[in-house]
Parts: sequence; C-alpha cells; structure tokens
Amino acid sequence: MPSPAPHDRLPLAFGGDYNPEQWPQEVWEEDVRLMREAGVTAVSLGVFSWARMEPRPGEYDWEWLDTVIDLLHASGISVNLGTPTVVPPAWFYRAHPSALPVTREGVRLAFGSRGAICHSNAEYRAATATITTALAERYGSHPAVVLWHVHNEYGAPVLACYCEVCAAAFRGWLRERYDTLDALNQAWGTAFWGQQYGDWEEITPPRATPSVCNPTQQLDYHRFADAQARANFVAERDILHRLSPGVPVTTNFMVAPSQGQTVDYWAWAKEVDLVTNDHYLMTDGRRTHVNLALAADLTRSVAGGGPWLLLEHATSGVNWQPYNPAKRPGEMARNSLGHVARGSEGAMFFQWRQSQSGAEKFHTAMLANSGTDNRGWREVTELGKRVADLADLRGTRTRGDVAMVWSWDSWWAQSLEWRPSQDLDARERLDSFYEALYDRHLTVDFLPPTGLSDLDPERYPLLVVPQLYAAPVGVGADLERYVSRGGTVLVSFFSGIVDENDTLHPGGYPGALRDVLGLTVEEFDPLLPGEVVSVRGADGALYEADLWSEVVIPGAGCETVAVFADGRTAGGPALTRYALGSGASWYLATRLTGADLAAVVDLALADAGITPVDLPRDVELVVREGESGTFRFAVNHTGGEVKVVLPDGSRAAVPAGGVEVFRDPR
Repeated sequence: MPSPAPHDRLPLAFGGDYNPEQWPQEVWEEDVRLMREAGVTAVSLGVFSWARMEPRPGEYDWEWLDTVIDLLHASGISVNLGTPTVVPPAWFYRAHPSALPVTREGVRLAFGSRGAICHSNAEYRAATATITTALAERYGSHPAVVLWHVHNEYGAPVLACYCEVCAAAFRGWLRERYDTLDALNQAWGTAFWGQQYGDWEEITPPRATPSVCNPTQQLDYHRFADAQARANFVAERDILHRLSPGVPVTTNFMVAPSQGQTVDYWAWAKEVDLVTNDHYLMTDGRRTHVNLALAADLTRSVAGGGPWLLLEHATSGVNWQPYNPAKRPGEMARNSLGHVARGSEGAMFFQWRQSQSGAEKFHTAMLANSGTDNRGWREVTELGKRVADLADLRGTRTRGDVAMVWSWDSWWAQSLEWRPSQDLDARERLDSFYEALYDRHLTVDFLPPTGLSDLDPERYPLLVVPQLYAAPVGVGADLERYVSRGGTVLVSFFSGIVDENDTLHPGGYPGALRDVLGLTVEEFDPLLPGEVVSVRGADGALYEADLWSEVVIPGAGCETVAVFADGRTAGGPALTRYALGSGASWYLATRLTGADLAAVVDLALADAGITPVDLPRDVELVVREGESGTFRFAVNHTGGEVKVVLPDGSRAAVPAGGVEVFRDPR
C-alpha cells in the first residue's frame, strides 16, 4: 500500500530523540509529564535500542517499549519509531565478526562505538530484516506510530568497507553498471599505467596502493558503497511498508556538506516517504546561521520543494567538535524557526533528556541534567508554544528566488588526488556563492546537474554553478536551452571539466560548458599558497583573487568584463559575459571571496532582472505559502531591532536576535 502524503498524518513536530532505556522506569512518567509541559508533540524512539529489544538472539523484550509507547500515546505524543539497525548488539558481532567493516588499509574496526557495519554482509542484512519484521509486526498498527525511522545517519561515522565480501559485491555492481570488461576498461581508462582487467575476479576495491589509485575506480567505489547502504535502507523500508501500511518511512539525512560527504542525497530522496535532516552548527569560524540556511534550503530542494522535517539539532552546545560553545539566549529558537521558515514541518532535537554516561553525555538536550530551573528549559517551553502557534502552516511551501547547482557525485570526483591544486574545494565555492546570495536576502533552490533540462527562466531568472567539475554530457545543452530562453547563468572556474567517469570532455576546457559560455580555457595556472593577483573591472575597480587563474580565450560575441591586472595571466579575461539568445552566461575564471565575489554576483543579478530585498545584513525574510495562507518569517541575527517592510507598505519591528512571523491577510 502506498504511503500517504507525510503531512497528512504527522503533526507539526516538536520534540526529540527519546532514549528511555538509559533510565529506570520511574523516570518515564516524569519525562512524559515534562514533555506535556514543554509542548512536545513527537519523539523519536528506539533508534539505539537493539540490545534492549533483543537481549539474546531471537529473544525479545517488548514490555518496556510497550509501556513507553502507551505512556506517550496516552499523553497525545506521537512516535517516530526507529529500527535500531545502526547498533547491532555485542552478541551479534561475537557470532558474526565479519560484519565489522574493514578500512582501506586492511584494518577491521572493532565493536564499541556505533555504525560499525559492513553493508554487504549477509548476516547483518538477515539480522536487520528479522528485527525490523519483529518491530513492524508488534507496532505497525499502533496509533501512536506516525513515522518509521530506519537506521541512523547513514554514512556516519563510516560507510565504505573494503573486505572480501565487499570486493565480490563490488564486482557484481560493476557487472550491472558496465556489462562488459571492455566497457569497464574504457570507462576507467585502464590503458594508463597498464591497469587493464582481463577477468572480473581481478578487480578489487580501491585499497591502499603505492601511488594514486585509479580515480574512476575510487569514484565508482564511492557510488557502490552509497548504493549498498541505500539497498539496506530499501529492504527495511519495504518490510515496513508491507507490515505497517500507510505509515511513512524515513531515515535521517545529514544534507549539509559541512557535515559529511559520503552520501548522494539526490538519490536517497527518491527512496524515502519523507525527507528528514539532522543539522548542527559547525564552529569552524564561518557564520553559522548562513550554513544553517544553506542546509535548510538544500534539504528542501532534496525534498523536491515539498514538506521535510528537521529531525535533529541541538538546544545548545554539542560534544563532538574540538570546541563546543553554548548558544546565546534566543539562538535556539532562532535556529529552529529558521529551519521552519525554509520548509521544515517542525523542529526536533537530539535529545530529550541529557545522558549521564556514554560518549555524548556533554551533548545538550531539551531537558538538561540539572533539571528545569535553567534558561535552557525556559527557552524550550517557550519554543514549544511558538511551534504550536504555527500549526496552520503545515503543507505550505517555501518560495525560492534563484537556483544553484550542486552535485555530491561531482564533489566526490573533485576531491580525489592529483588535481591542478590540492586546495580546490567545491564546498568552499558552494558556501561562498551561497553567502553572497544570502546577503542579498535571496532564498535559494538547489538542483542536481541532471535536473536542468526543463529549467524555466521565468521561475529562476538566475542559475549559479559554483563548481561542477564532473558535468554530465547533456548539461551543456540543457544550459544553452535555459539561457537562450532568457535565463542568466553564472559559472565559476573548474566546472564542466570531466564526465561521470572522471574522463576529460573532448576539446578544450571547460569541456561540457564551453559552448554555453562562448569561450575556451587554454591553460590552468593555479596560484601558490599566499599568492594573490588583482582583477580589474571595466569601471577600474580592483579586486583581490587567490588560488586560481587561467588563460581564457573568448569566442565570437563573448565580452570581457574584467581582466587579470597582474600575475602570470595579466591582461587576460577574468570575468566574461556571453549573450546567447535572449539570455546571458557569465564565467568567473578565478577565486574571489567576500565583497569582491558579491560584486560579481550583483552583476549577474542585475542581468537577470533581480532586485535584492533592502534589508540589513544578517536579517532574513523568507516566505512560505500555500492553501492556508502566506507566512513571512523575519529572522534577525543582529544585536539590534530592525524594521521589515510588509506587502501593504507597513514597517514591522523584529527585536534583536528575534523571529517574527507575519501572516498576509486573506
């Protein structure tokens, strides 16, 4: 039976991961009482509980889980019930040590953490099917269960295994992908360094090698490892669909590129009934609220623009970064409502009650170890009321202003060894271009490079390609069609270079994008660490560039907008514009950052006819709209009150560090 539209059954969610197995039963009733006080509507349950559910092989203990679920249901709290397959019990590994993953260097990892899984292991797959079936048979029709949560954060902390079982599975995956060894040898370019294969059994995973391992072999192994884990998710999902019909099935993504690189979420989104995401602020010196907005926009885009759910974030500091500062007063609500503004159907946390032992005991929670007499609890209860007040926005969609291309597959390929500069970083370019658009108060919808064939210039007047090293063969034609119909595209350097096999597109750089940009790159000339060059605009303004320069040869009709003012490529184009049909293509041949990059983005925005919203820096204005109305989220990350202009021309105040939601009159 197909699952319903997720928002048909789910409340606007407020709550968190609940781990009652860490506590004696007398605590459970207190938990539920405090959940009601905080306005909790949903909890994630059972995610790490396999050893408690099945303490010995085939022997199940459901009494504790029955009690907890019934307590929650009696209090009107819905359950997102987890299959605990991220943490097989010690008895399982004792019986099946080969289920532990092996590193590229041949070291088998040990039990004692989480996610220690070989996703090709038959015993693991059988055991997960058994526990998932048992769970679904017992709770599949329980009225409290409104969502199933398979596994936990696939890819963290490890996704790929390099054991002999995986080697055999990899060969099977390659046979399906290439059919013949001739096709594989061609795709992998094995003629280089004499790597040709004459028998499928000669192929192994890309284990540690004396020098750089074949790049396409490595890229395919990324894809294989991702596909193996996804197949395990699908197997559990199908059991749940069969035994718990009508209840949506998900697994928690970690879509933000700041939090992982191992999973292709464009592919995974096709397999879940509801996209859910975990997001944590990264204390890496960047503006954390910009990263949050990017993560939420990217998650919404992975969800096809439809409803999604923030399944985990933190009330304050976490425990697993080198430095874990506390959130400032009001920041938790600002973070939570920022996700809701950008499409989430609620705000969930890890976790409900702070642990007293284990690896994450210093990770903050909705209910701190110190109890309820603290700022954190007061902010949690206040946020619960605010989320409840927004119940009528369920099912509305966030309005995007511009589009951006992002590809996990290309990121994998670009991150391999021996590129023209080891400092090339697709994530850095993504962050930088996103930040420039964020600072113009524009909401971004992301697209995969395979999703551009019907791109409508009226819907997205501007498309930004921050770095697309691996470009599918057809992407150039798709962009030509978009631009010729009136779209504006802004492309950054080192894009369009190779195809999906990490093979150079024929002809000059930038390969697949050469025609749509109207130019050829004759030669790359990366800059050394600490080396900078100046870029001079048509108005004489100078900008500072680093990391990259190249020799650009404009074709007929391609206009040079800015040149390299010094350095080895002095006098050559650094920024070009190519008119094509009724649109235009812009190309930036170096790395600009901050205000210098923003100036280039402004040129493209003006060309696209987009006028950014006039707001102070670090103030967001994001719109959700649908049958229930239009909701305007004003999120103020500054230390002072700001005024925002509403559609009727009135000016509304947003307090320092605050969030206001304005409903358009109906």
